[in-house]
Amino acid sequence: MSGNLLQCITKAQADYGRCIDDDRLEEWPGMFHRPCLYKITTASNYRDGLEAGIVFANSRGMLSDRVSALRDANIYERQTYRHILGQPSILSEDESTVRSETSFMVARILRDGDTSIFATGRYFDVYEITDGAVQLNERTVVCDSSRIDTLLALPL
Repeated sequence: MSGNLLQCITKAQADYGRCIDDDRLEEWPGMFHRPCLYKITTASNYRDGLEAGIVFANSRGMLSDRVSALRDANIYERQTYRHILGQPSILSEDESTVRSETSFMVARILRDGDTSIFATGRYFDVYEITDGAVQLNERTVVCDSSRIDTLLALPL
């Protein structure tokens, strides 16, 4: 699968970004394997090996709960994202897992049309390889800036 692996990771990254950008958030947890880890942290915390995250979920159930809260409980200004993704780099691979790093930029578009760069950083991912397909086991979103808008509502 090695020759096709980068293509599979690239497609998985594009599907992930489109899912969020197209407001299909109910599909987002399905992009992760069971069990899974999803964490958003800062570059300085990541560099220093600090485990605390701005957002932390260690199961698909927690991801689904986050989506339910966004839809039914949280009050925030409606917005959309546009993901711009770099080319994934394969960091390591074996028969059942692959580790990759992908740079990202997310623009936030508010209802009035105001658009701004919301976040930049890197995804550090662990994918599980099953029957020639890849699915996220872990995604650590490492934001370049330590200043995170309090409006971090949607997944990055």
